[in-house]
Parts: sequence; structure tokens; C-alpha cells
Amino acid sequence: VRLHSHDVRYGSGSGQQSVTGVSAADDGNSYWRVRGRTAAVCERGTPVRCGQAVRLTHLGTGRNLHSHRFASPLSGNQEVSAFGEAGEGDYLDDWTVVCSGTYWARDGEVRFQHTSTNVFLSVTGEQYGRPIHGQKEVHGMATSSQNNYWKVMEGIFMQPSEVFKAERYHAEL
Repeated sequence: VRLHSHDVRYGSGSGQQSVTGVSAADDGNSYWRVRGRTAAVCERGTPVRCGQAVRLTHLGTGRNLHSHRFASPLSGNQEVSAFGEAGEGDYLDDWTVVCSGTYWARDGEVRFQHTSTNVFLSVTGEQYGRPIHGQKEVHGMATSSQNNYWKVMEGIFMQPSEVFKAERYHAEL
């Protein structure tokens, strides 16, 4: 399932832009940009460390993956929405990358844990009716499970910066 969003608002809860899960691999509304946490600079080409807070910005609408203490529409877990304008939102847009090792590997599975409420970004089998028929509910769950592993499927991958390469491969004489 791919993390998906479009400019369709929840009819309950926060009324913010919905975030769902879809199976289609050719949907342009499933592209997200990884950015530094709120009020932080993340230079292009800098690898993301396990344990680092990031923002995920939806390419189509410019809103950030967001969560807060509203109930999700189908399961009653914590709502996950898209919030802000042109990539600017608030501290509730920050997610910690939970992975093994030092860095988020391109082909590795990760979890995203909301930095303010500690829930994990999750998707399960609950499906919406109209107007987003068949899309799965994405929500925050208090515990880690198989339903909250995520993997990058496609996108533009930046080569590590020269500073990172020097740091990683530098050896003293």
C-alpha cells in the first residue's frame, strides 16, 4: 500500500486533507518529499539518520503529513491528515524515522513515529466509501506492528553529499 493524499477533506474530525493508502503504483498523488523537521534545514544529499525527525510533504498539494488528537474516521485511532500551505505547517508535522542501523537505507523498511503524540503511522484494512472508494485508512496507532512498516517504492534519490562521503570513509593514518 502506498501513502496517498489529494485535496479531499475529512468530513469529520479535523476537516483537514485526507491521507489514505492505495494499491495503485501509477498514481501521482502518492509522491512525498522528505524534508527536515519544522524550522530545521536539511541539505539535499544529507542521509537521514535513524532517530532523526523529518517532515513528509505531499508533492501535489504542498501539505505536510500531520497528526493530532482527533479520532480517525473509520477505526477511531488517531487521525493522520495533511496540513499547512506550501510545505509550511507546525510542530505536529514532525515524524521520527525508526529504523535499524545508522541511516535510513534506500531499500530498507522504516516506521514513522509522530514526535508529539508517539503514535506510529499505520494502515490496516478499513476502506472508505465515496468519494474515495476503496482507499484504506491511514491512522496513528499507539503500538508498533506489521501495519506500520513503510518502504520507498520509487522516486528521485539523491547521492550522498561530499561532506557525508568524507565523514563516512575518512580514515586516520
